[in-house]
Amino acid sequence: MLASASPRRKQLLEQLGWQVQVQAVDIDETPYPNEPADQYCHRMSIEKAEAAQVQVSIKWPILTADTTVVHHDRILGKPQSVDEAFAVLNQLSGSSHQVYTAVTVVYLGKVHSLMNRSDVKFAKINEAQIHAYIATGEPMDKAGSYGIQGYAAMWIEHISGSYSGIMGLPLFETSQLLNKLDIISPLDVLKTL
Repeated sequence: MLASASPRRKQLLEQLGWQVQVQAVDIDETPYPNEPADQYCHRMSIEKAEAAQVQVSIKWPILTADTTVVHHDRILGKPQSVDEAFAVLNQLSGSSHQVYTAVTVVYLGKVHSLMNRSDVKFAKINEAQIHAYIATGEPMDKAGSYGIQGYAAMWIEHISGSYSGIMGLPLFETSQLLNKLDIISPLDVLKTL
């Protein structure tokens, strides 16, 4: 059970062979005053898992995640307007930022969570490019106002970390959590055939 409306997270889990049922949860995602970005990200992932446990009666594993984009110690959430998306992308232009993604799995009363951090370096982008990108609609539902898997990929000079983590679900950490909880991967089943 994926407690997220993110089509990217669903796609990433399916890429590993999992059949995914989606049950999105809605929580207050307001950061606490002076809350460090990594702690915020971890807290959001766990709070989503707690909310999902209340809403879901099926005894399947529940997976949640949160992705937090940080530039100069400032959390950059999903833009609330075109102007905000422009301001964020303009800030990211020609500089580096961090992407934290926390993943939490709840199963049989056990809750486990891991965090991934990636560093992303954007090339310098001009105002016309930013406006054209915003016109695609792509930045409007994404933390940091961009998706690495979309048009913004052409501006990413360098990443250090996890491509799938930047997309929204670090597959290495996700696999580690599922294995720790003895949830057998579809790929492990294939090995026995």
